[in-house]
Amino acid sequence: MNKSSVIEFIFAGLTEESEFNIPLFIIFLHVYVATLVGNIGLIVLSIIDKHLHKPMYLFLSNLSFVDVMYSSSVTPKMLRDFLSETKTIFFYGCAFQMCVFVFSATNECLLLGIMAYDRYVAICNPLLYEAHMSRIFCLWMLVAAYCGGFANSLVQTVSAFCLSFCKSNIIDHFFCDLPPLFKLSCSDISMNLAFQMILGGLISMSSVILILFSYTNIVLAILRIQSAQGRYKAFKTCTSHITAVSIFYGAIFFMYLRPSSSYALQKDRVASVFYSILIPMFNPLIYSLRNTEVKNALKRSFKYVKCVQ
Repeated sequence: MNKSSVIEFIFAGLTEESEFNIPLFIIFLHVYVATLVGNIGLIVLSIIDKHLHKPMYLFLSNLSFVDVMYSSSVTPKMLRDFLSETKTIFFYGCAFQMCVFVFSATNECLLLGIMAYDRYVAICNPLLYEAHMSRIFCLWMLVAAYCGGFANSLVQTVSAFCLSFCKSNIIDHFFCDLPPLFKLSCSDISMNLAFQMILGGLISMSSVILILFSYTNIVLAILRIQSAQGRYKAFKTCTSHITAVSIFYGAIFFMYLRPSSSYALQKDRVASVFYSILIPMFNPLIYSLRNTEVKNALKRSFKYVKCVQ
């Protein structure tokens, strides 16, 4: 990697108004704690409750694991910066943060596609579900998702930190993200933008195509169900996933799949807070509040704890 003369970067931060630092610290501390409790709770619940030993919850527990990484790559450093005079990060620390962030975002994207396919098999081929979604097949899909995340994060991070940074070392953001980092480079970033658009586009669109294919067939299958109660029950199993997909892809498409000339970094800080900090908190809430099996598992766990006490 070519460090140029830069050995550390300085974050502009989420806000330049110092009087907001303590209130924002308290708010985001609560958000981060809720994120950890919600996601780790779902992981533990999916392990200890035998009723959740299904492919859907295997993918959900991995989504929760990725969400913990996703939020932890950004939030702890941001919380520290709220209480610091100087918001610095070492060159290689910035590279590590970006690597973990891109890895987590890529995995979240791919996992949402895999979860859509799982719902497609469950609704369109229920009799063949257990045979088709075998544990080996599910594990291979997870391995593919993690390999895709690692490959994308490695390419994006290495290509970004091979640039020369001679304009400034102040990142107009609150974490090491690609667009604000490109603004500091005095190198040609056309290859980096190509990597961002091509790799990001391929990963996003492959997941989106899988989601659209799955839900097109799901809708057709639901329409063929005779009873209204049966249609409602089938659709209800998909509502949590549809909600999570809509929130995640709405934010990602807004941030990355648009021309670099249209970036307004000040406004993008708010969008970045949403997809990097709030979405990891929303996912366990979406899947626990709108999923009957998860709610029943929580009730069984509470009853067990009371009996033990």
